[in-house]
Amino acid sequence: MKWADMHMDNQKILEVKNLQTSFFTKKGEVKAVDGVSFSIGKGEIVGLVGESGSGKSITSLSIMQLVPQPAGKIMSGQILFKNQDLLKKTPEQMRQLRGDRISMILQDPMVAMNQLLTVGKQLGEPLRFHNKNMGSLREMCIKLLRRVNVPAPETRVDDYPFQFSGGMSQRALIAMGIANDPDLLIADEPTTALDVTIAAQVLKLMKEIQRETGASIILITHDLATVAQICSRVLVMYAGRIVESAPIKTFFRRPAHPYSVGLIQSVPVLGRPVDRLFSIKGQPPNLFDMPKGCRFYPRCEKAEKRCQNNYPPETWLDTDHSVACWLYGGK
Repeated sequence: MKWADMHMDNQKILEVKNLQTSFFTKKGEVKAVDGVSFSIGKGEIVGLVGESGSGKSITSLSIMQLVPQPAGKIMSGQILFKNQDLLKKTPEQMRQLRGDRISMILQDPMVAMNQLLTVGKQLGEPLRFHNKNMGSLREMCIKLLRRVNVPAPETRVDDYPFQFSGGMSQRALIAMGIANDPDLLIADEPTTALDVTIAAQVLKLMKEIQRETGASIILITHDLATVAQICSRVLVMYAGRIVESAPIKTFFRRPAHPYSVGLIQSVPVLGRPVDRLFSIKGQPPNLFDMPKGCRFYPRCEKAEKRCQNNYPPETWLDTDHSVACWLYGGK
């Protein structure tokens, strides 16, 4: 039995089925997300990894119904949040869900936050919009800052974002994301702009929040070390498609897809001296001119003739481990 089949509907917080999102430009259609399917269990932290341009952020924006328009458009598929298809929701219904039951933490607080409004005013926005009657709005904002370990929240609540350090700004964004205790939290590279020490603190904070609230988290990143720290499962994305899904321990011990193997080999190992760091040869494919078959074919050292013309089917190597590669399935 497959991992997806083992989870009863009431245990799934999110199920994405054959999602296709495109951008229409003067040069033609760009299929940024092309047939992506996955599910997130209740209280699960899942890492979505891949190189820049693989479609990770567009997948998250599709879930949130925030794909830039008019160029971007969700072409087909289903996004089932607690068994309700988000693609059938009206704009007003989605506004009621965003920031309440589903929240997103963006990767750059200096861009995500308005520098001309105080941190407290921006923290209070999701509480105010969703009519949360929990007493003093200011006190609630102070509690949120305290919850994410911002020092002296009673005074910092009146500061502006530019008065916060990078780490504190990211904590403020997290506070905004968890203001209404969402069921699903999407974190889009929340540690990219932070140094190693602060990044570790932010990841620890997110794990603590997940334990306290029971929220499910999708962590979007290209940093495998980040995934190893807090995720229970990983989804590997390449050129708009998911090529491997596995529990975190399985992924690092027995990666199946050649792209996954390359990503892991690219990470330097402490105490293991090397003359030259490993890198995956070539470049990701041109989204205007995708390979006909497997999209990793031009860069794959194990490519076969059939890889060139036919995209591989999804093959289940175990109940919770799947891969899209001709090395494991198909005729």
